[in-house]
Amino acid sequence: MSTSELDASGTSASPATSPAAIMDVTALTAIDVHVHVHASTRGKPVSDGLKDMAAYFKSDSKPATVHDVADYYRSRTMAAVVFGVDNARNPDNDRQPSNEEIAELAAEHPDVLIPFASVDPARGAEGVAWARRLITEHGVRGFKFHPNSQEFYPNDRDAYPLYEVIAEHGCIALFHTGHTGVGAGTRGGGGIRLKYSNPMYIDDVAVDFPDMPIIMAHPSFPWQEEALSVCLHKPQVYIDLSGWSPKYFSPALVQYANTLLKRKVLFGSDFPVITPDRWLADFEKIDIRPDVRPLILKENAVRLFGLGGEG
Repeated sequence: MSTSELDASGTSASPATSPAAIMDVTALTAIDVHVHVHASTRGKPVSDGLKDMAAYFKSDSKPATVHDVADYYRSRTMAAVVFGVDNARNPDNDRQPSNEEIAELAAEHPDVLIPFASVDPARGAEGVAWARRLITEHGVRGFKFHPNSQEFYPNDRDAYPLYEVIAEHGCIALFHTGHTGVGAGTRGGGGIRLKYSNPMYIDDVAVDFPDMPIIMAHPSFPWQEEALSVCLHKPQVYIDLSGWSPKYFSPALVQYANTLLKRKVLFGSDFPVITPDRWLADFEKIDIRPDVRPLILKENAVRLFGLGGEG
């Protein structure tokens, strides 16, 4: 993607109104912090990548636009954090809805949507400038990183200029951790290397950016205990529970979610490959304490995102 394409937002957008000013958190039943947008409203063909993911997760996932996501979550009295995944090396990347589109359309649904963006660290200086514009001109609240598909270790110093912009503006960095459905079951894993998503690499980031909130996405199989340790040790690090049915959560994850990390664990589904309906049905069946459930489903996110009201 060229610099001119990075600049092309389609409109002259202003920062989105803060969700805290519009989102009625007292009316929400949950906040899903991990929702993918795969379909554009602007004439782009849909990527084929979702088909492989849907097969892996045994779901009938359909590509959703930002408007689709807003309607879906509003009908369930939930809010959602929405984003795509930028991959500078993937020729299919331009078929994804742009960061600008996601942010601009999310701004039309501030009662239920919180926009994140994604910038591949491989973009270097132009990516850093793009991230700054996405924050200041489009009001994004955080950035999604996928070290496996973007092929970088989170503690690679080449990524630090991006983190500096994120930290400077008080935004959140969300990192995929552990096993991934991307490429799973395909020849050679689709070229995806699992080594990049060990959560211990995020420990370095948490040390070097102590005031930047970090979310480690997913139960971090096969490094679950490493993730629990990082989250327990670093006060600004959280864990989201997306990408896995709760029935597969390890005993250690359930134990820490119920006790020492009860205020640092977040509900996430991984929509559309795992829907919140499926996730919540399975969540009801595991041994989470009654006083902890509302923390995980909503109150921890309310506090992390500064949405006011509760937490």
